[in-house]
Amino acid sequence: MAERATLDDLSHRTLPLVLRLVRDFVRPYVGRMALAFLCMGLMAGATAANAWLMQPMLDRVFVAHDERLLLIIPLAVIVLALVKGVTNYWQAVLMTTVGQRVVADIQLALFARLMRADIAYFHANPTGTLISRFTNDAGMLRNAATTVLAGIGKEAMTAAFLVALMFYQDWVLALVAFIVFPIAIRPIVSIGRRMRRVSANTQSEIGQFTTLLDQTFQGARHVKAYGMEAYEQKRAARLIENLYALVERAQRVRSVASPLMETLGGIAVALVILYGGHEVISEARSPGAFFSFITALLLAYQPMKALAGLNTNLQEGLAAAQRIFTVLDVEPEIREAPDARPLAIAGGEIRFTGVLFTYANGTKALDGVDLVVPAGKTVALVGSSGAGKSTILNLVPRFYDVAAGAVTIDGMDVRQATLASLRGAIALVSQEVTLFDDTVRANIAYGRFGASEAEIIAAAKAAAADEFIRALPQGYETPVGEHGVKLSGGQRQRLAVARAMLKNAPILLLDEATSALDTESERQVQAALAALMHGRTTVVIAHRLSTVIDADLIHVVDGGRVVESGTHAELLRQNGIYARLYALQFAGQAPREPAAIRAVGS
Repeated sequence: MAERATLDDLSHRTLPLVLRLVRDFVRPYVGRMALAFLCMGLMAGATAANAWLMQPMLDRVFVAHDERLLLIIPLAVIVLALVKGVTNYWQAVLMTTVGQRVVADIQLALFARLMRADIAYFHANPTGTLISRFTNDAGMLRNAATTVLAGIGKEAMTAAFLVALMFYQDWVLALVAFIVFPIAIRPIVSIGRRMRRVSANTQSEIGQFTTLLDQTFQGARHVKAYGMEAYEQKRAARLIENLYALVERAQRVRSVASPLMETLGGIAVALVILYGGHEVISEARSPGAFFSFITALLLAYQPMKALAGLNTNLQEGLAAAQRIFTVLDVEPEIREAPDARPLAIAGGEIRFTGVLFTYANGTKALDGVDLVVPAGKTVALVGSSGAGKSTILNLVPRFYDVAAGAVTIDGMDVRQATLASLRGAIALVSQEVTLFDDTVRANIAYGRFGASEAEIIAAAKAAAADEFIRALPQGYETPVGEHGVKLSGGQRQRLAVARAMLKNAPILLLDEATSALDTESERQVQAALAALMHGRTTVVIAHRLSTVIDADLIHVVDGGRVVESGTHAELLRQNGIYARLYALQFAGQAPREPAAIRAVGS
């Protein structure tokens, strides 16, 4: 559902958002901005000086025929043009640099914040929506920052110098000229608020559209396999039409300011001509003074018109900033305790004591779980889907925290350990292998940053992956594609095992590690897992019981509780849930006895 913004959400927040942007991101660049504003001041002064030159040019040159000024004034015009050109260049460079740097800093802070976010946050927010924060929202903020920062300085200073000149020349005529402009304040503020609301809704729709594209492209095989092209086209068409309507509405709102200022500007010029012309005819003022004033007014019109449009740009940028700050303000629930200390692994025993866990949507996943994974042993978790097996696994590295009870490793509550030491002691291999769009070498090296070439190759050999890697077009330098699309399922899984081998952690978590593989790939991966599991405390989630019959201990999970525990033979003798699952899976087959050594990986 779109994150539709309401007017109450977006009004009265401009100042706090601007102050936060300045405090958190603009303040480091105050020096560059000061230099840019100095350039803007010089440029604005040169523009006002050009308007002032109209008076001596008309009165002294064209009326009084002063030949000396005929040479001085053109020279002054050239000097002023040079000043304007140079200062305009530097203020544009400096302000653009500041704007780009501010947005780059925001993107860095945004990425750093998301890297610290909980797993639950990523599950709750679609990938496309998060990507939209970095691309669309950051782009909107970049445009607003560059336009508004430059406009506030250049346009405001230029208008201020010209208005000051006009009041200096004739304050009564200046009041006549500006009497109509206060009328524009209320409509311009209203336009800004509407623009902020439309912009926020547009960015929300773009986030949804990005999510749709990501999901559709990733699932292209399934879309085609099920003949859902027309359905996906309708979904895309609906979002595209929504975007079209919002962008069109934004353009209409944005375009209101220009005719408003055009009309008021025309009224102001007409009043000045009427009043000032009467003054010239009655010889109360010289033609030069009048034309100097009218020149200043006409020159001031463009920056004032630009300033009226800046509020629209500002509100667009603040709508993006508000969405970005929503992410920046996310605080992870999984935090280190103030007195957290490094986890020291003695043997690696894992113990759950009275563990309760409920997901954010209110679903109770675990209800008083008590279980032990002895140090250096292989323990399997079996049970029906939704019984709570994956939740148990996720609590060990603190992807989530228990609601009650405790999870301990060698007697230390995982909540009292530093996250780096806890997760550094755990290696995870799951059914859904995550490979990055990088080389084979880089994906294996993800297991331990800074590993040597020899260590990477040794891990690949131990995972039975070295042979197929060397057969790839570029060997270890072969790009694997997005999510490892250029590799087979078995190859991806063996790279995941190699990554875990390289990490060499004392605790190993296996989550359905071979369930999606064909027989030959499963055999190869199981062989690799057997080597990986040797001497480590291993927790295995399995649906195929044939892969866990050699486990040192099997816990049967049902309804969020551990209802049976024992070896394969002991559980069969209990004739409970495990025995029924085993009978269903091996109906019509000869009973299977535990092998001396069997890899447990599914």
